[in-house]
Amino acid sequence: MTTVTVPPTAFFERVVVESPYAGDIDRNMAYLRACFADCLSRHEAPIASHKLYTDIPECQDDIPERRSFGIEAGFAWGVLADKVVVYTDLGISSGMQRAIDFYTSANLDIEHRQLPVSVMRSWGFLEGDKK
Repeated sequence: MTTVTVPPTAFFERVVVESPYAGDIDRNMAYLRACFADCLSRHEAPIASHKLYTDIPECQDDIPERRSFGIEAGFAWGVLADKVVVYTDLGISSGMQRAIDFYTSANLDIEHRQLPVSVMRSWGFLEGDKK
């Protein structure tokens, strides 16, 4: 068996990102990208089921049973995370609340965050800003 030595700086904390998806999907996916960038700047490795599964027909967000399938697939990976990060700048959607409830019952650490104003402005998320 070969042993691989990895420098300590290579380790990231694994985080599940919860942010809105439904509604203004283009805006919400841009917001998710900003959330991912924020996580990476904190030396976290982010994952979000709505980034992974919503493009797959079996997980279509506009069909309730398929939406649930994608959410459950996300939960299967999510329980392996070090913590859940809920980004609240755009509010908490029903899907986000479902995830919060699930991860609370699974005893995962949950952290609520907002992006810094400078980041919100640079990504065009503040009232009157254009992306």
